[in-house]
Amino acid sequence: MVYLSTDADFRSGQLICSHIHTANDYNNVLFKRENYKMLIRSKVIVTLLWLLSVGMAWGQAGATLAEEYYKAGEFEKAANEYTKLLKTEVTWTKLSRYVYSLQKSNKAEEANKYLRKQQRSDEANRAYYELLIGQTATQQGDTTLAKTQYTAALQSSKSTVAKLEKIATAFNEAGETRWAIRALESARELGKDPTAYSEDLMGLYRATGQTEKTIEEIITTSKQAEKKETVLAALQGFINTKDEPIVEKALYTRIQQEPNELAYNELLIWYFVQKQKFSRALLQEKATDKRLKLNGSRVYELGMLAMNNKEYKVAAESFEYVTVTYPQGQLYPFARRLVINAREEQVKNTYPVDKGEIRKLISDYQRMLQEIGTNVKTLEALRSTANLYGNYLDSKDTALTVLDLAIDLGKTDKNFVDRCKLDKGDIYLLKGEPWESTLLYSQVEKSQKEELLGYEAKLKNAKLHYYKGSFAVAKDLLDVLKLATSREIANDAEQLSLLIIDNTGMDSTEAAMREYASIDLLLFQNKTDEAVAALNGMLKKYAEHTIVDEVLWLRANTFMKQGKNNEALEDLKKIVASYPYDILGDDAMFTQGKIFEDRLKDKQAAMDAYQKVLTQYPGSIYGAEARKRFRMLRGDTVN
Repeated sequence: MVYLSTDADFRSGQLICSHIHTANDYNNVLFKRENYKMLIRSKVIVTLLWLLSVGMAWGQAGATLAEEYYKAGEFEKAANEYTKLLKTEVTWTKLSRYVYSLQKSNKAEEANKYLRKQQRSDEANRAYYELLIGQTATQQGDTTLAKTQYTAALQSSKSTVAKLEKIATAFNEAGETRWAIRALESARELGKDPTAYSEDLMGLYRATGQTEKTIEEIITTSKQAEKKETVLAALQGFINTKDEPIVEKALYTRIQQEPNELAYNELLIWYFVQKQKFSRALLQEKATDKRLKLNGSRVYELGMLAMNNKEYKVAAESFEYVTVTYPQGQLYPFARRLVINAREEQVKNTYPVDKGEIRKLISDYQRMLQEIGTNVKTLEALRSTANLYGNYLDSKDTALTVLDLAIDLGKTDKNFVDRCKLDKGDIYLLKGEPWESTLLYSQVEKSQKEELLGYEAKLKNAKLHYYKGSFAVAKDLLDVLKLATSREIANDAEQLSLLIIDNTGMDSTEAAMREYASIDLLLFQNKTDEAVAALNGMLKKYAEHTIVDEVLWLRANTFMKQGKNNEALEDLKKIVASYPYDILGDDAMFTQGKIFEDRLKDKQAAMDAYQKVLTQYPGSIYGAEARKRFRMLRGDTVN
């Protein structure tokens, strides 16, 4: 029997059947019949797909047209288009724009009737209608009805998480932020995921002025590793504000609730670092390390951060913790050296430098080398030992011998060898052998071309020419270095170049600048007493020269190295009084603040100096640091 569905099929079937005489004929007929049926089905599918694509295209065109009318303010036309679209699909955007278009077309009653009718008949989208009825009530000042309808909309959505997410979006777009929050909180509860929607809720809480909840959600969001930058940026907004204590309290509370959640510990430590409270950060890192068994790696990293921020005491404590707690760990040899290195920086930055402490440091390095041995992990200790001998104990030949040993042991590491060569160049300059120095600096320049170490070598060569009074050559090298990738090197080059430009050309011999440069070399060679005597002579000899403020600045810094704080302050005050708007005015004022704060512990005098930096030098590069120090001294935040 052949299945036929149309008259044409029937006629074709009769024709096919009339030719059946054998089994082969029958098989051929079956084959042709199946092919024919497949052809008919293909035509039907193509036709349906065409009709569907036409329908979709019409729908998209209709949506585009409605949107264009809406944006153009032609609300009556927009309402007509949205009417058609809503018959096929109801979305919040279409529905809310339809109602708004009716209202703007003076058809508010029609809009209300539509919403009431659809609220009863369209179960799937009931929450949208209830929300819009509530919004209309809000516009009319009927807050009771609005609250009833909003509550109903929320209740209608509580059957699924998806519905709650949709109504939350609708509430937010309708400007009902607090109801959007309730919807997301309900979705979180229904989905049994206490971290869901944390980033959305963070923004909504902030928009409604709920600071504590905002901070809670920021902390919750920190559990998502990919959101780390968002979390830190959000928390940064609370630093140095009246709400800052809430941050610290919330972090401590969360850590007590979930002690094994590393993200919370990281946030608290980040907060302490932002506040420059490195000792408290260390306490937290130690506790975290012991609880989560992190092998000291995070404490080690904090030590490095403290070193970079010149918090040498905390750095030393951090590295010492690693050496004591993990004596067999991979970080031990590095931490062992860095403990001494951090203490070294403490000693070198405490004026006047105590030579007895320098000798203790050398002994510590030597004991370490005996314990661990001299290898790639401890080679830097040899460099440090050599520089202590050369720069602080005037044992230059011993320093050179140690550096030669370090170069021989580390010959496979080009960077290490080149750093040692720069050290040797400095030692030769201390010995008064500048030609040996320039030879070593030039070797490193060639070896490290276009690298940071190469730029450092070029800067040392430029300074060497400057010390010798070859100002034109020095300036040519400095002009190249102004473009260096390292900001520190570029800044140093810029400052030295400005010094040369400002103080040469006044007379053909450039005598004042040559004297000044030679005194700078004395200071490099740690001959501070000779330098001060020479600076005193310059102030008498060149009292009317433009170099006077530079001489006062150099003498002030020399007094600081000698631990003569009051003498340093006198010179700095002279600069501010006589040259307030020259290039060193803000430097002198800011440095006064640091002396009062760090050395003399005179809080009020320090605050006065920092405030003057802000008011008298509004464009100063020290502005941000002065403001930060001033606020901390004033006690703007809880310590």
